[in-house]
Amino acid sequence: MSWWLDFSSNAFIVAFYLYCASFICFAIAVGGKRWSNRKPEDHTNRWGKIGFAAAVIGWIAHLTFFFTRWYGGGHIPTSNMYEFMTFLGMAIMFAFIVVHLIYRNMLLGAFALPLVIIIIAYASVFPSEVQPLIPALNNYWLKIHVTTAATGEAFFAVGFAAALMQLIRVVDFTRTDKAGKRAQFWTEFSLFVIIVLIGFLVAVFGFRGAGYESAFKQEVVKIDDNGVATSEIKEVKYSLPPIVAPYNSETVSFQSFLGMKEPAFESPSWLNGVNAGRKLNTVIWSVISGLVLYGVLRLIARKKLTAVINPHLADIDPEDLEEISYRAIAIGFPIFTLGALIFAMIWAEIAWSRFWGWDPKEVWALVTFLFYSAYLHLRLSRGWQGTRSAWLAVIGFLVVMFTLVGVNLVIAGLHSYAGV
Repeated sequence: MSWWLDFSSNAFIVAFYLYCASFICFAIAVGGKRWSNRKPEDHTNRWGKIGFAAAVIGWIAHLTFFFTRWYGGGHIPTSNMYEFMTFLGMAIMFAFIVVHLIYRNMLLGAFALPLVIIIIAYASVFPSEVQPLIPALNNYWLKIHVTTAATGEAFFAVGFAAALMQLIRVVDFTRTDKAGKRAQFWTEFSLFVIIVLIGFLVAVFGFRGAGYESAFKQEVVKIDDNGVATSEIKEVKYSLPPIVAPYNSETVSFQSFLGMKEPAFESPSWLNGVNAGRKLNTVIWSVISGLVLYGVLRLIARKKLTAVINPHLADIDPEDLEEISYRAIAIGFPIFTLGALIFAMIWAEIAWSRFWGWDPKEVWALVTFLFYSAYLHLRLSRGWQGTRSAWLAVIGFLVVMFTLVGVNLVIAGLHSYAGV
């Protein structure tokens, strides 16, 4: 089985590099057409076709990774954060391929591929070893629930990519009135959120590559159902310099960074859970890294990043982008509803003997369902189209990402996986 797992890892690396190559081709199709000697349409089609071919081959390699890991590990690889996020990346590529074959829009890949690359890089933050399934996860309804929920979210991701393109395409940077500045700010802020996630990845991989590590001993207090409090000592290791120390902890080892020899402050008492302080520290480092990265990009561009991208989207009809976004969400919504709600409740009954327990993940899956229900209702019944529809698609996917990242890593619950 070890051979299959090694082969699976190699296929995954191949998929990642092909996705990167595909993104470069799509970026050339978007950004290089204005400097090409060819007609803009010919230039876009040429590099777009190369990018799409690389994306399809990368997806086949990704699919190979999935099935060989399944065979080598003995169970479907969706049981931890690493496996789920890699599957989500594969599902987004599948959704992109489907939408591309329907609409033949070459430039959508310039926004969909970075999303896949970021999600795969984010998955690599977590341990990649195959882990045995706990009894609650050893059920075929898990396969149905997780794969259909992730596939629905993947179509939401493609809808988000098209909607973000639409917003950047229609924003008017010549406007100086209040409404114009507000549109410019929030569109730029949407890109900043993505850059913060990239900053998180840069920080984590940078400090891991440098071998950074600090450790604390934390006394964690737990209260059982009878109101009896018990405490235990846990060791918490940091792979990022600890700006925030765990609540009620003692330093075991501290590796200094830029003259910092101790944490700036201790996490508040309401963050008493295991790894809660470390997770708050990760959020702070993500924002810091994102701000630095965004500042560097702004210095290079000397203007808003959306203002840099906007001219390269001038040849695209924003109504086409809105149609792509709407259709992607319309495809994903029933799939997500089946996977994240109906199939999930069947699995919950089998695993925990109840259909619904108000677990944080269940609550946020319901919030996601209600939000996209409102999106479809407002668009179809109330005529919410144009930028209003696009903003709903963008905000909806941010809700999805909080359900995936925030609930899994920050809020404790039955669906929680691991911290950073």
